[in-house]
Amino acid sequence: MVLSLVLKFLYPPPPSIVVTAMSLFSFAALTNAGWKEIKGKHMQYSKLLSKKEKPAPSVPSKIGMLVLYTPALIAGVSSFFLFPIGSLRFTLLRSAVTAHFLKRVLEVLFVHKFSGSMEVEAMTIISLSYFGSAATSIYNQLLMETIPEPVVDLKYIGVVLLALGLIGNFYHHVILSKLRSSKSDFKYKIPTGGLFSLVICPHYLFEILGFVGISCIAQTIYPLSFTVGTTFYLMGRSHATLKWYQAKFDEFPKDVKALVPYIY
Repeated sequence: MVLSLVLKFLYPPPPSIVVTAMSLFSFAALTNAGWKEIKGKHMQYSKLLSKKEKPAPSVPSKIGMLVLYTPALIAGVSSFFLFPIGSLRFTLLRSAVTAHFLKRVLEVLFVHKFSGSMEVEAMTIISLSYFGSAATSIYNQLLMETIPEPVVDLKYIGVVLLALGLIGNFYHHVILSKLRSSKSDFKYKIPTGGLFSLVICPHYLFEILGFVGISCIAQTIYPLSFTVGTTFYLMGRSHATLKWYQAKFDEFPKDVKALVPYIY
């Protein structure tokens, strides 16, 4: 009964060891990373980069962020050349993946103001994760091209959620970029405006919303597992970010949450 209900909303799992393995691995790895963030073992980038006696190999943050997103963007763009013909859902899915990572690359180039560095290990892990998610999502959808669609069609709801996620994420990234008056201004400040009065990581909240949108467009198992795993990771990362701000600023508002207004 439960399976029949689930299959009204999702395509059946594809007969692919690759997709099954990636679904399990992505969920487990991202959930574990989120738990480590809560426990204080942070992915080494941005403000949570630890100061070590023997620094690990690192690159400038801007370079690191470009490496994070560019391979996934290439995967999305390449899919239009590799598979020029596809259903509406397949076209929407790869367009969504491409739009998400194109936005991130453009933000790195023209919006964000960077300081510090990113460890090569963290850069490599996250870049492979994003590339794997983009490629596997597209491949999973390709395998569903000849399968009847789920009874409940969520792809148009997904387009709306994706658009809201991209816009909200971009808006709060712009707010963060304006906190620094110049490229030489490396001082951290308490962000204000938008949802920053309620949560310290509204950009993460909208990033999750965007991934939920992609999952609704796809209605396949891999994007869903990646979205759930990403949600757990960003819950951990936002928790760690909140603790960082509370430790750095005595005047930090006590009623500001980590990720979800009034709740978490």
